[in-house]
Amino acid sequence: MKKLFSLLLCVVMVLSLVACGSKTDDTQTPDEPQDTAPELSGTMKVVATGDVYGPLFDAFTADTGVEVECLSMSSGEVLSKLRAEGGTPSADLWFGGGIDAFMSAKDDGLLEPVTFDAAAELGDEYKDTEGYWYSKGITIVGFLLNNSLMEELGLTAPESWDDLTDSQYEGEIVMSNPAVSGTNYAVVNALLQAKGDQGWDYFEALNSNIAYYGKRGSDPKNKVSSGEFAVGISYIDASIEQAAEENDLTIVYPSDGMPWVPEGVAVFKNAENVDAAKYFVEWLFSSDDHLRQLAEIEQKNGIKVIKPSIEGIELSYDPTLLMTEDLSLFGSQRTEILDRFEPLMGDKAAAE
Repeated sequence: MKKLFSLLLCVVMVLSLVACGSKTDDTQTPDEPQDTAPELSGTMKVVATGDVYGPLFDAFTADTGVEVECLSMSSGEVLSKLRAEGGTPSADLWFGGGIDAFMSAKDDGLLEPVTFDAAAELGDEYKDTEGYWYSKGITIVGFLLNNSLMEELGLTAPESWDDLTDSQYEGEIVMSNPAVSGTNYAVVNALLQAKGDQGWDYFEALNSNIAYYGKRGSDPKNKVSSGEFAVGISYIDASIEQAAEENDLTIVYPSDGMPWVPEGVAVFKNAENVDAAKYFVEWLFSSDDHLRQLAEIEQKNGIKVIKPSIEGIELSYDPTLLMTEDLSLFGSQRTEILDRFEPLMGDKAAAE
């Protein structure tokens, strides 16, 4: 009998331990980190401003299993294509380009909103209030001078935007077409905001000195580096700094302010793989490691302005030089401004 009692006691103890273990597991489960990533598959098609983002998209593929196909296209081209597609986009994710095009696309009902917790850490001016677009960086604009050609032509270095209207620079300035370059549209809009009623008079005078409006944002850098023109109105980043060292160029941060533009990220409405595209946006902005990798790829540090809490990235310029801009005007004024600017360029605009 004692042996039977002992055996029964052991059984009860074992059952109690099992029950306790089950209860403990149930209690702890809610506190354990959960993988909230959706079940993703297939291919995510991306339109981007360049073809350098492979390492970032490879990391996304490794984390999710989603393959990525990328097509390089300027923001103006994306917007035109998106409108022509009539609500059935051929891509899923829009990655990069001036924010004006993203704002216009939102107004046209062509984007899908994305919301996630980490968005709260981004500056209010660098994200849409409803989640239709986010900024992955900012592009700043200054001048690039070919030192040899400047000396050969006897030109003095411009220090401000107003200086560029001096007749000594006639035929020696190159910039990109603001109709296809979001960065240069930002230049036009920002200067119009700053100069008010005199803004269009300024661009009439500047146009007299501009010899060529390139179709690509890199045209001013390339053409000033090769000695075709003395002065380029150009984005400034680490690649420009490297080009300056290699080609005897000078970078000028305009004393009267640097135009700047956020570089957008958005998901196309009615995209084939909208789930993957929406998760990519969350995946990117929810990890400082991913943002640092992106900054390294782009050779830009503007993410520090967008997300001040990020560590390991420092600005290479004085942020007080950034012009005061009302970004809400970038999208709403785009058609009106470009309709007036395009005739101004005339046959100086690149055909292809």
